[in-house]
Amino acid sequence: MAMVNGRSGDSPADSDLRAAQALFHSLSDVTRLAIVRRLAQGEARVADLVAQLGLAQSTVSKHVACLRDCGLVKGRPEGRQVFYSLAHRELFDLLAAAEVVLAATGNAVALCPNYGGEDAVAEACGE
Repeated sequence: MAMVNGRSGDSPADSDLRAAQALFHSLSDVTRLAIVRRLAQGEARVADLVAQLGLAQSTVSKHVACLRDCGLVKGRPEGRQVFYSLAHRELFDLLAAAEVVLAATGNAVALCPNYGGEDAVAEACGE
């Protein structure tokens, strides 16, 4: 995916940018991000995620399904259980790169009036 392209005539509607937007949007929810971070440590069942994240089963199931539909998470059935894991090794690299950027900015993005913290996000989104 070439997110940066110097050719003239490229527009923000470029399919590569749309795909990148969808990827980052899929990771922009705090619950989905928590699930991805947990699955980076190894596979888990929904019941494991519920216990570890302290969220309702329906909430975890909904977000796992979203991540699965996006192709970021895969399930491995074993009997009546499904063990979920990250579908692509590259997602580990993306998470690691995000941590490097956060460290480099001193977590300044957390103070961003548009996207930092829950209050700023709610305000920026008109909620």
